[in-house]
Amino acid sequence: MENRGVLIGSIVFVFGAFALMISLLVYESYKAKQMKALALSIKTEARPAPSSAPSLDYSMYKTKIGDEGREMVQVPEGPFTMGSKDGDPDEVPERQVYLKAFYIDRKEVSQEEYARFAKMTKRPLPKIEVFEDDQSKLLQPEFAAMSMTWDEAAAYCKWAGKRLPTEAEWEKAGRGEGKRKYAWGDTFMNGRANANVDGSEDGYRYLAPPGSFETGRSPYGIYDMTGNVAEWVADSYDEHYYQKAPYRDPKGPETGDLKVVRGGSWRETEHNTRLSKRFAAKHWRTDITIGFRCASDSDMEVGNSPAASQ
Repeated sequence: MENRGVLIGSIVFVFGAFALMISLLVYESYKAKQMKALALSIKTEARPAPSSAPSLDYSMYKTKIGDEGREMVQVPEGPFTMGSKDGDPDEVPERQVYLKAFYIDRKEVSQEEYARFAKMTKRPLPKIEVFEDDQSKLLQPEFAAMSMTWDEAAAYCKWAGKRLPTEAEWEKAGRGEGKRKYAWGDTFMNGRANANVDGSEDGYRYLAPPGSFETGRSPYGIYDMTGNVAEWVADSYDEHYYQKAPYRDPKGPETGDLKVVRGGSWRETEHNTRLSKRFAAKHWRTDITIGFRCASDSDMEVGNSPAASQ
């Protein structure tokens, strides 16, 4: 009986020790998992929040409000690189151009803003001649104005006490002093401009409200210099103009039926939305891909235009 009691006690001891060992293993495994989770949470909290693009400060550039209530940015005096040796034949030679300081609209003119001008000057609104989809998808007050002629764009700017930018002014406003291909740099990136080809990778099937792409701004903080609508500029077009253009403040050929269009549009390719890309169009042409913005001399006074009194 004594031996039997010892045997039973030994068995109980062994099972107890085994159970204790299993409990310790389970506890250590749980503890290890907890420590791993704690370490991961600490690492995650210490990691900075991801950012799609660096936050840039454009406050160093002067601004003013035009007579029609639109914000303008001053592009400072100085040289910049115009044209491209790697682009199309009419973009050469790549060269230095010197411009005096000027102001340019921070955003493209919207349909609502153009409609105000048309109403005050008793002009008809632009008509869409050809569009394969529902026109209401283009005609929204907040979208960029489009389908006006060069003369109508120039008339709007004059009404506002401004003018169309020259081709050189437009390119410097988008490019800065360097040689960047696009407003943000040398690599095309969806989501930085409304410039996809027949798609909606950027979030918009066709037009977008001016200023929709914060990370697509130019070095001066100007929106939509790449994509959305292509833009009328003041210059007449000459394929060989760069070969004879002056170093200071070029203004294009004195005469010509063709006018320059810049910036590409919502249905262009990456190649055609480059900042050095030049387009030409008859001054009377209207197109759902062409809009505009205005500019002014740096010393031009505000408050004297028809827009200021209306």
